[in-house]
Amino acid sequence: MSPQVCAQLHDKGYELLVEKDAGLKSAFSNEDFESNHAKVVDRDEIFAKADAIAKINPFEDDEIDKLRNGQTTISLLYHLSEGARCEKLASKGVTACSMDAIPRISRAQSMDVLSSQSNLAGYKAVLLGTEQLTKIFPMMTTAAGTIKPSKVLIYGVGVAGLQAIATAKRLGAVVEATDVRPETKEQAESLGARFITVEGEVKSEGGYAGEVSEEYKRKQKEAVDKSLFFADLVITTALVPGRQAPVLITEDQVKQMKFGSVIVDMAVEQGGNCTLSELGKVVEKHGVKIMGIPNLPSTLSTNASELFAKNLATYLLHLAPEGEFNLDLEEEITDATIITYQGQKRK
Repeated sequence: MSPQVCAQLHDKGYELLVEKDAGLKSAFSNEDFESNHAKVVDRDEIFAKADAIAKINPFEDDEIDKLRNGQTTISLLYHLSEGARCEKLASKGVTACSMDAIPRISRAQSMDVLSSQSNLAGYKAVLLGTEQLTKIFPMMTTAAGTIKPSKVLIYGVGVAGLQAIATAKRLGAVVEATDVRPETKEQAESLGARFITVEGEVKSEGGYAGEVSEEYKRKQKEAVDKSLFFADLVITTALVPGRQAPVLITEDQVKQMKFGSVIVDMAVEQGGNCTLSELGKVVEKHGVKIMGIPNLPSTLSTNASELFAKNLATYLLHLAPEGEFNLDLEEEITDATIITYQGQKRK
């Protein structure tokens, strides 16, 4: 939550309770919240008094134990892979809302927390890569000679990938991108990247790439390998909701990459797009540095909090425009995001 959004919700009739010191790591003081009509309290008071409790990460077991029948929780829930957690929420009689289930439709864009956070992650992934590289991005002509621009390859042209393309181009790199969804070609090229085309059709599922055949994977590998082996920085962004991240770069491919090149694996929390990635670590394998840094938006916590707060407020006002929950479970956004209701797991 951000102080500014607290003020907006207050104007809509909401009473805001904010956990003490919750904003410090995002550069928001307790006084910032209090001056924007929020009451700063201890966590236990929030669980005891609030009708709806919002946080970005899934509720942990000890937090679920504190919930009471009739409360509403709003968070990322990852319900496709967190069935046991959802069952426990249902058993508490809680209405659990999963913001990672926001449908990717036009009128829900301002609620889409995955997109807002992916934008930041794509930007930060490029900066992390530049820190590990031993060369600059742009071409530079000096009296001592000309420095060639760095080559950047980006797997996945979703929100994170597009922001990575834009950031790398702004820094002066030569950028290539690939995605199994052919409709992303125009978006990548509009930002200045060369799109690596692979023959074959892959359908999208809810804004994400669907499953691909082994034949398609072989063709993609052949098409991309030449760029991969000459790239200075590689950023992988491929995710499939509720499933393990697809493997895009094997150890054999890493062995053929340039000595000193860098991979930033943005899918490491779901198993990784590179088989050599290690969660929370920067490792060097076969002369290639592989970064498995999780939760990149948290490293830009001020902006991440501001964007999440706006997503949350828009979603909350959709569910309870007058401050009272009167849920229409047949409405598309509400239906997609209400995971447990009246003691039952819906999805």
